[in-house]
Amino acid sequence: MLHILHKISQKLAFKPNKKNSAIIVAVIFSVSGLFYYFFVTPPADFPSNSVYSIEENSSLSEIAVKAKKENVIKSPLFFKILATLFPGNKGVISGDYVLNRKENLFEIVKRFTGGDYRLSAVRITLPEGLNIYEIAELLSKKDDLWNFNRQDFVSLAKSKEGYLYPDTYFFLPNVKAKQIIETMEENFTKKVNPIQKDIKNFGKTFKEILTMASILEEEVRTAEDRKIVAGILWKRISIGMPLQVDAVFPYITQRKNKTTTRDDLKIDSPYNTYLNKGLPPGPIANPSLDAIIASINPKDPKYFFYISDKNGITHFAKTLEEHNNNVDRYLR
Repeated sequence: MLHILHKISQKLAFKPNKKNSAIIVAVIFSVSGLFYYFFVTPPADFPSNSVYSIEENSSLSEIAVKAKKENVIKSPLFFKILATLFPGNKGVISGDYVLNRKENLFEIVKRFTGGDYRLSAVRITLPEGLNIYEIAELLSKKDDLWNFNRQDFVSLAKSKEGYLYPDTYFFLPNVKAKQIIETMEENFTKKVNPIQKDIKNFGKTFKEILTMASILEEEVRTAEDRKIVAGILWKRISIGMPLQVDAVFPYITQRKNKTTTRDDLKIDSPYNTYLNKGLPPGPIANPSLDAIIASINPKDPKYFFYISDKNGITHFAKTLEEHNNNVDRYLR
């Protein structure tokens, strides 16, 4: 402001008198008024208690014009000047901003260039053993996630089955499917890193280990039983015996009711472990670290068969006759 007045006085280039003083005072009041109007006071129709969105890859001019049109600012020009000169500015950051009260130009520019969305994180727990379709369904029911698109999630996560770590997450309400997937993948890498040496020493590919872990996650409840079942299933593979695990069928059919019928056993699918020997083509769910550890720490089993009863308790058998007796006793 003093700089402007100094230039004005230089241009006047004559000695101060009452008339000149009046001009200077008028200029001061005019400049002060303009400054106060454009920089200090918010627009009268400022959209308080709303969410204002800045689209990705928008130019500064486009952002400024849209903000003026929607009464967030008064001057696109002054907005662009401040956004360019603001200390520490990295440009306007796209996203959804909560406008819970009226804010002046300085406050708006500071928020838009700092990514200050003022959003409260949404706490979401994704349990062990969910597949990508179940994760998508769970997230789609969260009203607090404004931008979540179920179809986008499934499309982007198809190649990520098994690699999305089950955990409790805190996502911003404006989070998109891609960001959720990336966060879960990063968490998976962080969880698995400490056991990478054991994984490499096991003698199976990581995909095979992860596929086995996803089966164990669905089939067996406790860590100790998972190691025994891992031993049984790896042994079945080694002797060319079909795995014959029922956990694959909810993944094949995508039925919410996870019961397996006799007709399911005949479904022509590479995931059908009754018709095909060896592991399925890939994971059938997203397993916990516990299941991954169990898959590479199998117990040398004296058993060949197992069932889990209605209470989740696993019962083992050495012979098919013993197994059928367990089925009659605990499942029928």
